[in-house]
Amino acid sequence: MSDRRLAPLSALSTLTRRPRPEVRLLPPPPSGADTEAGRSRVVDNAVYSAGRRVATPDSAADSRAELDLGEERLVWLGLYRPEPQELGELAELFDLPELAVEDAIKAHQRPKFERYGDTLFVVLKAARYEDAAEEVEFGELHLFLGTDFAITVRHSESPDLSRVRRRLESQPALLAKGSEAVLYATLDAVVDGYRPVVDGLATDIDEIETEVFRGDPGVSRRIYELSQEVLEFQRAAQPLTAILAAITAGFDKYGVDEELRSYLRDVADHVVQVIERVEGFRQQLRDILTVNATLVAQRQNEEIRELTETSIAQGEEVKKISAWAAILFAPSLVGGVYGMNFDHMPELDEVWGYPFALVLMFGVSLTLYLVFKRRDWI
Repeated sequence: MSDRRLAPLSALSTLTRRPRPEVRLLPPPPSGADTEAGRSRVVDNAVYSAGRRVATPDSAADSRAELDLGEERLVWLGLYRPEPQELGELAELFDLPELAVEDAIKAHQRPKFERYGDTLFVVLKAARYEDAAEEVEFGELHLFLGTDFAITVRHSESPDLSRVRRRLESQPALLAKGSEAVLYATLDAVVDGYRPVVDGLATDIDEIETEVFRGDPGVSRRIYELSQEVLEFQRAAQPLTAILAAITAGFDKYGVDEELRSYLRDVADHVVQVIERVEGFRQQLRDILTVNATLVAQRQNEEIRELTETSIAQGEEVKKISAWAAILFAPSLVGGVYGMNFDHMPELDEVWGYPFALVLMFGVSLTLYLVFKRRDWI
């Protein structure tokens, strides 16, 4: 999407710009930003005329003063995690809506699109896939858009708006369309940034499927963590459909040309594709979780079956040992009763006593053997 030409967004242009005389073009500033504690959090501060950078003021007040020189100009301020007092100063200089400024200070806002008179306030959620950690990093971006200014406020490393600025500066005709071009180039960059995230999540899900069937004990936790990332990603991307719908509704009211409508449909199509894939991820993860639970239950049942079989086998051995112990105990019992200090025992002085004792021992042992054998104890 990065090479498409953006048409003017007249639905956002609620004020008529006044013609201003030409000014001398100044070279762009050196790259880099000063974001140390206690100092300005302004990443870039530029004034554009006819889509070209004509000034790089040192402060927001100087930028505001540049707008009063007479010709048609656009101030584009980029801030990274600004302090509340900085946003307060910008609110006074550019007449920003108080409620929107409060949201930008607090951050942690849902994606939304709001109009406050001549100023638009847009909140976007960017996403970036970290290959090393195999995690999705989410970033929040606030935009204040007026007829002659665009203020972007980032609360995280992503998205990289320097690329958006370089893209627009390389296309002066595009940037000349004003703050609307900044909005749509930013939307374009945010949506483009979703693609690597979708690919990374798809790879993670494929890996999880392999781990599930491999019996990895930690896969349940990873499924849960990935499900949370997919859910948060869905919360970031899904509101873009409503944002684009709100903008499109404004185009119908202001009669925007078909070229811009085509561009917006292209952006919206990409958003729909992302949302559909994310919804597919959620369903896929639910199915994987179900399969994993089934496999875990099967493994547990198998373990229980093996334990049961082992217990049964041990019981059989115990029965055999007990049976032989009883058989061997019978002669000892007979012998213990009579003492076996023979002089014609038993019943004392019987000539047949000794053979009788032997026959009794053998008979009792044989009887026990037959009983245990019949009951499969031996």
